[in-house]
Amino acid sequence: MTEKEQLIYDLIRKNPYISQQELAEAVGLSRPSVANLISGLTKKGHILGRAYILNESQQIVCIGGANLDRKFQVKNKAKLGTSNPIRSVKSVGGVARNIAENLGRLGQEVSLITACGADSDWFFIEESSKLYMNLDQVAKLPGMATGSYTAVLDTDGEMIIALADMEVYESLTPELLLKQVALLDRAKCIVADLNCPKETLQFLSYFAKKHERPLVLIPVSSPKMERLPDDLNGVTWLITNRDESETYFNRTISNQAEWQQAVEKWLSQGIDNVVITNGKNGAMIGNIKEGIFHVPAIQTEVVDVTGAGDAFSAAVIFSWLEGKNLIEIAKAGTINAAKTLESTFTVRQDLSAAQLQLDMEELS
Repeated sequence: MTEKEQLIYDLIRKNPYISQQELAEAVGLSRPSVANLISGLTKKGHILGRAYILNESQQIVCIGGANLDRKFQVKNKAKLGTSNPIRSVKSVGGVARNIAENLGRLGQEVSLITACGADSDWFFIEESSKLYMNLDQVAKLPGMATGSYTAVLDTDGEMIIALADMEVYESLTPELLLKQVALLDRAKCIVADLNCPKETLQFLSYFAKKHERPLVLIPVSSPKMERLPDDLNGVTWLITNRDESETYFNRTISNQAEWQQAVEKWLSQGIDNVVITNGKNGAMIGNIKEGIFHVPAIQTEVVDVTGAGDAFSAAVIFSWLEGKNLIEIAKAGTINAAKTLESTFTVRQDLSAAQLQLDMEELS
């Protein structure tokens, strides 16, 4: 491509619905000149036709939270009502962002759709994330604060309390996603966390069914289970934990039989594949065709629990896209979660498709 063609291409990539007049004003050319450049890009195969759909490989589109994580670990037994000596660290997080980074490190092409403030917190997130995902679709909202998550951990790395400022994600509306419909329509897979408003998740459920796109829903916490779409029929994957499933069904999961029954209950709502994780007790995974299986957790030394659930979800998605069976999928999730538990990072730094395969072989 020429310099002008590349400039036009980049602008269309950011907004497939940009008009020729807007392009002309942006690059300092006449509208007819821009029309000729677009015609050339189409003939060369870089653009696939109307709405300026770009000829790019299919991407996994992750939608939801991208936070600045702050972790405070007490040096001694935590005491309420007084000052506690701590060690502190700042890192990037957010369920959708964490999953996107895991998938990016696994060699997948990923785009992240989120909302953020025009602040230093977002700059920190952007610098840490851009190697692993496309951030062109991020909505920067002046006057809003970038999402933040603050976790207080005990001496063993277990969570004492967490504080979340997620107000900015209420801006992830259906109207915002409609601007990205060309990207969503060609997505290899759409992954959405429950930081998104309910109406947005309902829109995605409808869109995924209409356009036959795989949809993966990832709960964020028990209180946000009420955001799940009313109609779950056709959802490709739901990856949840025991507490979240208990909250949704308003029933306790206290033994193996009740655990399996909860998976069956999710499947009866029309979801194609379901996982319910249960911490040290492992995961229960199932679908109508293959059945329901329990895969035990890997016992490991816990350094930090933050990000382990997202690592599990990402490895499940990756392994499913690779065509693995349910047991292999659950094992991949389990081992990626275990390796993340051993790391001080929210996303383990040695992750790659080759490394995950080696980890799987060691587990066998």
